[in-house]
Amino acid sequence: MPVELKIPQSGESITEVQIGEWRKSAGDYVEMDEVLVEIETDKASMELPAPVSGTLTKILKGNGAEAAVGDVIALIEEGKAPAGKTAKKTATSAAAESAKKEAAPAAKPAAAAKTQSKQQTDAKVMPSAQRILSQAGIEATTVEGTGPGGRITKDDAQQAAAEPAAAPAEAPAPAAVAPKPLAPPTAVSSPGREEEVVPMTPMRKVIARNLVNAQQTAALLTTFNEVDMTTVMALRARWKDAFLEKTGVKLGFMSFFVKAAVEALKDCPGVNSRIEGTHIIYRKYFDVGIAVGGGRGLVVPILRNAENLNFADIEKKIGDFAKRAQANKIDLSELQGGTFTISNGGIYGSMLSTPIVNPPQSGILGLHAIQQRAVVMDGEIVARPMMYVALTYDHRIVDGREAVTFLKRIKDVIENPERIFLEI
Repeated sequence: MPVELKIPQSGESITEVQIGEWRKSAGDYVEMDEVLVEIETDKASMELPAPVSGTLTKILKGNGAEAAVGDVIALIEEGKAPAGKTAKKTATSAAAESAKKEAAPAAKPAAAAKTQSKQQTDAKVMPSAQRILSQAGIEATTVEGTGPGGRITKDDAQQAAAEPAAAPAEAPAPAAVAPKPLAPPTAVSSPGREEEVVPMTPMRKVIARNLVNAQQTAALLTTFNEVDMTTVMALRARWKDAFLEKTGVKLGFMSFFVKAAVEALKDCPGVNSRIEGTHIIYRKYFDVGIAVGGGRGLVVPILRNAENLNFADIEKKIGDFAKRAQANKIDLSELQGGTFTISNGGIYGSMLSTPIVNPPQSGILGLHAIQQRAVVMDGEIVARPMMYVALTYDHRIVDGREAVTFLKRIKDVIENPERIFLEI
């Protein structure tokens, strides 16, 4: 009996995934624990290994297909490696066959479509989408599905639930005909004006949804300050070689800002809190998220209990996060939670920006490029390496005074880094 390869539970909030790249094709022999396919969740990518050794007999969901937790995506016939070569069927052809099977119901006569059973209709609704529709009292037949084969995805259900309900009709409305699934946009190209249409990844969908949600549900405001980096740069230049020799990792600026942020959060606890209903939850620990560019987008792995980490610990963890983010190897658990976030747009050359809070957090610190600017020191105009810093905060819980105090504390600690060691 074939062994089923199923989508595992990847987190409490994750119910759907997108099939990434199949590493093996139908007909290939695979060893136990050998990576078969990469799947993408709304937070990270992960690899699915073979549960047994045997022949991959069938791929049920090809590249780019959506699947729910628990779905069977492939079958493996357990056994030893065959002596001879086995005819192979590519994952692409398997995906094409799957697409044909999904598209087949659309070719049925109209009369057969009208008699389609409720079980068949429900099969086209993703589990997470069905829950949203049920809670909103919306019939699935009134929602247009944009997923493979016209499936109703979580995004489709959320969009339908967000639309204002239609006014009740005076007379019963005629039975609605199941809407046709929306076709993906078509690229119109001409010489020198080519276009390409690609589906959004689960991670990009969630990034888009969370950013819009943050701006719609929180009272976001950004305040700014500037920091003289002279002392920190001189300290780093003086001790970077000894630091590297002793710890095996380079001394960067981010560790200084993580330390400074922890000190500022201690002085301004509202920035480290969150709103839950009509209550405020103040966290007595400091889990600082560090935004890093990944292979498929920006991810924010967490430095747990940053208050207990020294400079070398911070630099090692950030370096490890950056390396694994590029290879899409960040573990899902490392992206969950966080009480505060630091985003460094300066590495891309950003001079000034207004970062967006990562809900349910109440604040995010934006760092920017260091530039030589003319400043007045002791009555004289001098050139100094300056950095603009920005704090975006949720004004529902953080007052302007607290936000300004937070950035002032960041400035004081960075311009006088000895305060980190003296804890003053």
